[in-house]
Amino acid sequence: MKRVIPVLVLSVAGLIPVWRYEPSTGTTSTTEAASTPSVSSSTSSSGSSGSTTFTGTTVATEKGDVQVQITYDGDKITAVKMLKQPNHPQTTAAVPKLIAETLTAQSADIDTVSGATITSDGYRESLQAAIDAEAAAASASPSASAAASASQTVAGSTVATEKGDVQVQVTFEGDKITAVEMLKQPNHPQTTAAVPKLIAETLTAQSADIDAVSGATITSDGYKESLQAAIDAKGA
Repeated sequence: MKRVIPVLVLSVAGLIPVWRYEPSTGTTSTTEAASTPSVSSSTSSSGSSGSTTFTGTTVATEKGDVQVQITYDGDKITAVKMLKQPNHPQTTAAVPKLIAETLTAQSADIDTVSGATITSDGYRESLQAAIDAEAAAASASPSASAAASASQTVAGSTVATEKGDVQVQVTFEGDKITAVEMLKQPNHPQTTAAVPKLIAETLTAQSADIDAVSGATITSDGYKESLQAAIDAKGA
């Protein structure tokens, strides 16, 4: 028995590398950090951060197809995802290194990973295509960033009424009122019912020249006064 145990240990140890590097099936992906799958369209917006995603071309290599997807936050590459990659242990080991180098270099000017030359070449080609797509989109729509910068949110003065304080916040896109929010309002059912009507009238009239809501005259007057103060502040 003393001779058999070492043999069994060595046999098991010899199998560990096989299990560890067994190729996974299907499309694998690696990102800077674990995340939900990205939208695979060529360009997509993602939330309030203003990040955009671009997908590179599919590059056919001797080992298999390679396709890269990158996410920008402003002008910075913040994440990289492999949509397609060869189902091979050397590729699996190389991908995290390629992604790390991309995030550092912020370009496709990165080194080949030793032992994964073919995958590295395909990765760089698809990556460059995604970078080129971002550059093209940025140059094609310079007005988009200008429009975003034109957005302005202004809070009106707090108006004290018999029912309670009223304060309105207005969002402008250029000269247009696009949103109205009540920062303060009386805690009263008639006010709660009146506010959506006041906001709807404001968005239609694009001014404080709106009618009082029946049954909520005091709140309506306070609303119009705070709204006008916000409009005046925007024009100042």
